[in-house]
Amino acid sequence: MHRYERLAEELRERIEGGYYRPRDRLPSVRELARAHGVSLSTVQHAYHLLEDAQLIEARPKSGYFVAPQRERPVLPPVGRTAQRPVEVSQWEQVREGTCMLPDSDLRHLGRGMPDIDTPTLKPLMRSLSRVSRRQDLIGLNYDTLHGRPELREQIARLAVGHGCRLHPDELIVTTGCHEAISIAMRAVCEPGGIIAVDSPSFYGALQSIRAYGMKAMEIPTDPQNGISLEALELALEQWPIRAIQLTPTCNNPLGYTLSVERKRALYALAQRFDVAIIEDDVYGDLAYGFPRPVTIKSFDEDGRVLLCSSFSKTLAPGLRLGWMAPGRYLERALHMKYVGTGSTATQGQMAVAEFIREGHFEPHLRRMRAQYQRNRNAMLDLIAEAFPASTRVSYPAGGFLLWLECDTEVDTVALNARLMAEGIRIAPGVMFSATGKYRHCLRLNFATFDDATRDAVARIATRIGELSAPARVNPTPLALP
Repeated sequence: MHRYERLAEELRERIEGGYYRPRDRLPSVRELARAHGVSLSTVQHAYHLLEDAQLIEARPKSGYFVAPQRERPVLPPVGRTAQRPVEVSQWEQVREGTCMLPDSDLRHLGRGMPDIDTPTLKPLMRSLSRVSRRQDLIGLNYDTLHGRPELREQIARLAVGHGCRLHPDELIVTTGCHEAISIAMRAVCEPGGIIAVDSPSFYGALQSIRAYGMKAMEIPTDPQNGISLEALELALEQWPIRAIQLTPTCNNPLGYTLSVERKRALYALAQRFDVAIIEDDVYGDLAYGFPRPVTIKSFDEDGRVLLCSSFSKTLAPGLRLGWMAPGRYLERALHMKYVGTGSTATQGQMAVAEFIREGHFEPHLRRMRAQYQRNRNAMLDLIAEAFPASTRVSYPAGGFLLWLECDTEVDTVALNARLMAEGIRIAPGVMFSATGKYRHCLRLNFATFDDATRDAVARIATRIGELSAPARVNPTPLALP
């Protein structure tokens, strides 16, 4: 961690601990530099980080002040306790949502698509161009099953930031995080086996469970505290569960991040019942706070955690570059990789390795974290203003996705069909359940928040208002705690 990051973290702790209160004036740049024995530029960088996180604000000729405290929206409730493992359905909804080509006339507000129209990706485009012009044609050749060594070295270096000490030889480069999760499932579970999942859950993981003839055990999940450890323990006692699959950091779709204590407790449960953990960390690098949250893998003492991630959300999904650290299941995972896709395409690996090695990745992440946090706040403000007062919405700690719960009268599958005729697409909640729960819920993307996005969200609000029970619709802002 750089000096300015340490200083920013110390100031953040003081603000969140109440030492500095909303609207308090913070020490001047010179005062803070003198008190901490650092340069003026270090203090300025720290203040800029806190500005990006919207914890402080600069006032011309007056200095820096703690920003007014932001009220949080009413969160969705915890789902019902699961009673038994089930076969996964909902493929038709997932197929319709993922098989459409990009269309400039359609606002795709339901897909997990990052903002790729950012200047911080220009060095990556130059790297791709250089790789494609290489005379040795190495980018057109087969790669090994492990993946390019230069990329694995960079991934291992980045992993230190979330608490992991990984050797490059412990890593496998995959064709996206989805393939990594699929490999992990096949490495730890046979057809007919049971995998516990958070609920709602990433639909790609659910469809992998379906494709491999496995069953899903949906565990109730809180939008703030994450998966219910009590319900998970009960399920582990009652059923022969082989693995726990979840996204514990910047969860998709609820947005929560498990605390360090709860991550440790979940790992202890897995040890006690001798099951694997398939950890999807694809959004972890987009956490708004700092330092970046640690992974469950960072506590792994016996190789039971299969850590999966990718560059699809941090850079661009079209790269199709993911990776996994499968722990004790390395050989099994390599075999699954071989019988699946074989080696991963080479050129993108080389370009991303160069992009990271030359120092472009961290500045890009800082820009995107700040942008996504601003967009989250703007989206929540619009939802509070335009949606029915009974609407509940998540408060994500990172990433660019929101989860909304509407009145039970609202059928978001029908809503999506209606919106499609108006050039808007959402992600109906049924996609995120093994059995089609959450039909009155939806997921929205706020990676970009321009006028067109604002208009589309306002139109969604109008249609939801028309479908909601008239007695519960209230044009006043969303009630906040």
